[in-house]
Amino acid sequence: MAADADPGRGWLGLLCLSRCLQATIACAWAGVMPAVMADWGLSASQAGLVQSAWHAGYLVSLFGVGFLSDRLGPRRVVRVGSGLTAIATAAFAGGASGPGSAAVLLGLTGLCAGACYSPGLQLLASNVAAGQRGRAMGAFIGASSLGYALSLGVVALACATLSWPWALRFIALLVALGAVLTWAALNRMRADPAVAAPARAGGMRRALAETLRDRPAMAGNWAYAAHCWELMALWAWLPAYLAFVQDGGARALAGGVALAALAHLASVAGSLMGGVASDRFGRARVMMAASCASLCCSFAFGWLWAAPVWAVAVVGALYSLLAIADSSVYSTALADVVPPARLGAAFSVRSVLGFGAGALSPWVFGLALDWGQARLQLPGQAWVLAWSTVGLGALTGPWMIRRFQRLAG
Repeated sequence: MAADADPGRGWLGLLCLSRCLQATIACAWAGVMPAVMADWGLSASQAGLVQSAWHAGYLVSLFGVGFLSDRLGPRRVVRVGSGLTAIATAAFAGGASGPGSAAVLLGLTGLCAGACYSPGLQLLASNVAAGQRGRAMGAFIGASSLGYALSLGVVALACATLSWPWALRFIALLVALGAVLTWAALNRMRADPAVAAPARAGGMRRALAETLRDRPAMAGNWAYAAHCWELMALWAWLPAYLAFVQDGGARALAGGVALAALAHLASVAGSLMGGVASDRFGRARVMMAASCASLCCSFAFGWLWAAPVWAVAVVGALYSLLAIADSSVYSTALADVVPPARLGAAFSVRSVLGFGAGALSPWVFGLALDWGQARLQLPGQAWVLAWSTVGLGALTGPWMIRRFQRLAG
């Protein structure tokens, strides 16, 4: 399809469905983590470090694929990345036999999966009119949340009827199906535009330097880093926390994962609402409102450890909705202020900051949980401490959003 032709009918639905299926791997470890911790005798910090390996691989991938997308075109990068992600997911599902191998294989999967994310955002930016980008990117991020919910639903069902290794095998099949649908979606989209002049001239370093000097873009990127610190810790530890509130046991593990899946369903609504609201009320306003609200949840959530599980699940769903509501807005805001010729470089910088923070926060959470369980009188107090690290790490978010609002005009 020509670069200036209209996209084929149904391309966005196919892209979002493929995104949903491919995103199931992102929360697979969080879902099986309570069961694996019991089977392998892992500490909380060891389990958190495996999840951090995913984010570290994702970070490296997103940094590289942004420049590759500017040079080769996002369609080509997404096409290859979707196939590699399916292969890596199958390797993780079949080869993880301990914390070391799990970290290596999950990190490799993250390394491949990044090729399906930020280039996908570039495709949205080039196939959707500027006034509708917030809605489209909200749908794309919402599809990710639906995939996380599907992943945890598969884990809960497998843990209740079979075992956690079977859950990983089922998820590998879903990711492979997502790769097939990705190719179908790409065939209906516009061809990549001609390679921009900075890319032809080998100007990767120039694009990077210009992005680092771009004050509005960098303010938005630092705000995104605070957002990711909070969001990645929430995704990694919500199932285990809900299982703890249910007082342990195999049945509690499956129940906690199932409740976390419902919380991710709430995230779907949050992504769509945030994207639509940003088109109507402005990017910075929505980012500020969602950031402040989710920060309140971060500091309050741990204190609910003795509350009825239904109450914790409801607050967890609200927390998930608020934490994800502005996720797509950061991407849309960046596309609004950065020229298309170096948008891939800008997404790369954003990814290093965001997923660098997201790689650390689950591990820091686990360290705080281990420390609290060893030294505090009540087990629930350790969870209060751990969830507080989530809020503390995200406190710079509102400040950076305000700075972005002022600089972007």
